[in-house]
Amino acid sequence: MSPTKQPMNRRKKDVKTVLRERTREVEVLHRISQSISSTLDLESVLTHIVEVVVEVTKADSCLLYLVSENRDELVLRSSKNPHPTLIGRTALGLGEGITGWVAQEQVPVVIPRNASDDPRFKFFHNLPEDRYQAFVSLPIVTKGNVIGVINVQHKRTKRYQDAELALLSTIANQVGGAIENARLYEAMRRQALQLDTLSQVSETVASNRLIDDVLELIVTTTAEMMNSTICSLMLVDEDAKELRIAATQSLSEAYRRKPPIKIGQSISGRAVKKRRPIYVPDVTKEKEFFYQDLAKRESLCSLLSVPMMSKENVIGVINTYTSIRHVFDDKEVKILQAIANQAAVAIEHTRLLEKSFEMQEALTVRKLVERAKGYLMHSRKLSEAEAFRLIQRQSMNMRKSMREIAEAIILAGELEGNATERP
Repeated sequence: MSPTKQPMNRRKKDVKTVLRERTREVEVLHRISQSISSTLDLESVLTHIVEVVVEVTKADSCLLYLVSENRDELVLRSSKNPHPTLIGRTALGLGEGITGWVAQEQVPVVIPRNASDDPRFKFFHNLPEDRYQAFVSLPIVTKGNVIGVINVQHKRTKRYQDAELALLSTIANQVGGAIENARLYEAMRRQALQLDTLSQVSETVASNRLIDDVLELIVTTTAEMMNSTICSLMLVDEDAKELRIAATQSLSEAYRRKPPIKIGQSISGRAVKKRRPIYVPDVTKEKEFFYQDLAKRESLCSLLSVPMMSKENVIGVINTYTSIRHVFDDKEVKILQAIANQAAVAIEHTRLLEKSFEMQEALTVRKLVERAKGYLMHSRKLSEAEAFRLIQRQSMNMRKSMREIAEAIILAGELEGNATERP
């Protein structure tokens, strides 16, 4: 082959390589565009992104962090390889570790070998990052703001090609808008649920439902609104100075059988004593939370406990737990406090109705017993005290209520009277 043909062949190969890379890039971006535009569900969007990045880079691990709503930390929201229970539970501050540095500086980091030797590296005992050699960390930017970070990791050393890094950067830039749209949709959906929940609880205040129905409605609608793993409503037992679970939408028998707590103890007891909402980022790491083992078994993470106020009295608390780390913003706290206060009014209203029903029932029973005593005193020549003791003894022996015995005596008297009147 002549010397002039060799450079031409090389140029042809270079052109073919560039074309292949560009074609692959277009295909990847098209796939991402299709997959993330097909849904507004945030978790689905994040899962699609991780899957495509892993396929493109043949990565052994990929982690996607999002900046929290109050923009003070990064939270792991999607990944390939780390245990699923770590999703939403692993967080680091802006500037902390390589990931935090990338978010703060908005600059990618590429480390082809010995990633854990980098002075910015932060070890997580429950994450596999320290077992990987090669590491790429890229900021996810939209409208000039960092909203997250993508980390790509390989177990062996790897020399990342310029085209590969360019494609990753393009992916990171493209997905930012999709993530923001999904977050906006999630926020709008939550606001709609909040308004609907407030409306339902308000309707309950004016209803004549029984107390158990009221409590079940409150925890069910609140759990849906707050996207809670578990929502529970605990009422104050004034005599025992304790809080007891009165209702929960959880199917877990272990949680339903959770023992009562003293007012002032654990998180719920403190919320009642201090008369203010209390937030815990992760109950499994909170020393004052009494049931850490139960929380781990039920995969509980963040907790917001809000007191239920009726005028000046605290009658209980509403607890909402999430399965992933969640920072409850001011709007969420205010909404849950509004629901808690509405619920307190509904409970007090229902209690008054039940007391009214009990008083009416007691009055009815008293009238029936008086009539039954009158019949016995007349037909059997008994004193009032003897007639009452007879009714009482029959109630105990037959295991029937005083009302049932009294009604039976009155019916027997009426039948006997009718029979006597016949010719």
